[in-house]
Amino acid sequence: MLLVVSVVGMPAAEPLFHWIEPDARQVVYDRADFYVLLGRHLLVVGIAAIVTIVVGVLAGIAVTRQRGSDFLPLVGQLASLGQTFPPVAVLALAVPVLGFGTLPIIVALMLYGLLPIVRNTLAGLQGVEGDIKTAAHAMGMTPTQILRQVELPLAAPVILAGIRTSVTINIATAALGATVGASNLGDPIIAGIVNGNMAYVLQGALTIALLALAVDSLFELLQRKLHSRLSAP
Repeated sequence: MLLVVSVVGMPAAEPLFHWIEPDARQVVYDRADFYVLLGRHLLVVGIAAIVTIVVGVLAGIAVTRQRGSDFLPLVGQLASLGQTFPPVAVLALAVPVLGFGTLPIIVALMLYGLLPIVRNTLAGLQGVEGDIKTAAHAMGMTPTQILRQVELPLAAPVILAGIRTSVTINIATAALGATVGASNLGDPIIAGIVNGNMAYVLQGALTIALLALAVDSLFELLQRKLHSRLSAP
């Protein structure tokens, strides 16, 4: 509700922003509607999240199988490597290759958000007790059936926690896309920094914070439902 109110009712708060920036002629960011910026922000984060989830979970599954166990350290190191580079540095390296726009920030978000998903996928799958898998095998289940019907459901809460962390972090990180021409909720922040207008900065930062809280709350609700389902007799 707070997110909706802030996006729709931002112009109504003009007196408050005038109090913050009394010398500014324009205190409410109006180069684009906030709901448009919100949609662009969600699109970038959503695309990066989908790709990262698919790659991270599949990589975690692959290296926890017998054939891929030799690559487990390598996958962990590659996932960690993505967070050793600051997103700004990734953007600086990606722009000459990919050009300005949305694609560089999607690449940066994918690299930055991969580690929590890979790490939690590994932790979740490795945390499934061997006795459970042995019992499933004794019942005649194939390795694929054990993975789909036993391991992944039991590991799902841990994997979901990693996805929650990755997406929440990337909601804030995506604001950097405004520096390379990717229009999103980072636009008011960058415009405010350039023009010395703290009202713009506050509007962008507040909306991003509320978006992160809203998405995090949705993940929390999903985790509770998942936990209740797994705990049900």
